[in-house]
Amino acid sequence: MNITDILIDTLVDSLELFPLLFITYLFLEYLERKMTDKTTVWVQKAGHFGPLIGSLCGTIPQCGFSVVAANLFAARVISIGTLIAIFLSTSDETLPILISSAASPLLIAKIIGYKFVCGIIFGYLIDYLWHQKHPMPNINIEQLCEDENCHCENEENIWLPALHHSLNITLFIFVIILILNILFAFIQPDYLTKYLQTPIFSELLSGLFGLLPNCSASVVLTQLYLENCINISTLISGSLVNGGVGLLVLFRVNKRLKQNFKILGVLYTCGVIGGLISRLIF
Repeated sequence: MNITDILIDTLVDSLELFPLLFITYLFLEYLERKMTDKTTVWVQKAGHFGPLIGSLCGTIPQCGFSVVAANLFAARVISIGTLIAIFLSTSDETLPILISSAASPLLIAKIIGYKFVCGIIFGYLIDYLWHQKHPMPNINIEQLCEDENCHCENEENIWLPALHHSLNITLFIFVIILILNILFAFIQPDYLTKYLQTPIFSELLSGLFGLLPNCSASVVLTQLYLENCINISTLISGSLVNGGVGLLVLFRVNKRLKQNFKILGVLYTCGVIGGLISRLIF
C-alpha cells in the first residue's frame, strides 16, 4: 500500500466518524442548556441499564460508538462500566471481515454473542466495584468546553459549538490514525504470528496488540485467525480490547490522565480474562 492509499483510507475512516461526533456534541450541548434536577435524575436512572444498552450498541460493526462513549464518559453522562461494556463489545472490523470471508454463521454468532455477554458482565461488575470507592460524579459537560477553550457558553445556538468540537476531534483522529496506518503498513504478519502462537502468553500478547487504537489491529487478528495462524481465544482477547479509536479519543477528551490509564488497565485485564475463559467455551 502506498502513501496515497494510506491517506485516502485514513481520510475516509476519519470522515465516517464525523456525523456521529457531531450528533454526540449536539446532544451534549442541548443537555447542558436544558439540564434541570429532573433531567439529572432521569439520566442517573437510565444509567442503571448503561452496560446492557452499551454492550448492545457495541455489537454494531463500527467503532463509532466507542468514540461516542469516550465523549459521554468525559462529560460524566455514562458510567465507567458502560464505557468498558461498549469497548469490550465493539466488533469494529471483526464482524465485516468474518462475513466477507464466508465464515460460519454459527461461529460469527458465538464470537459476537460472547463479546456482548462479556460487555454486560464486566460492565456491571466494574460499575459495582468502582463505585464502591468512587461514587458516580455529577454530569459535567462544561468541563469538556473548558478543556477545549471553546467558550461555547457564549453561543446562542448549539450548532456552532458542536461543529467546533467535532472538527477538533476529527482532525486529531486523522493525524494520529495516519501515523498508526503508516506503522501498520510495515508490520509483517509472519513476525507477529510467531509471538501470538506462544503458549500461555498468546492472550496476553494479543491483548496488548489489540489495545492499539486503530481498526487495523482487529483486521490483522481476524485475518490471522481465518488463516489458522492463531486460535480463537487469541482472537477474542485482542478483539475484546480493541475498540477502534475509542481509547484514542478518551485520552484526548478526558483530561484525568491517571484515570485513563486505570481504564486502560481494566480493559486489558477484562480482555485477557475473557480470552482465557473462551478457551473453555469454544
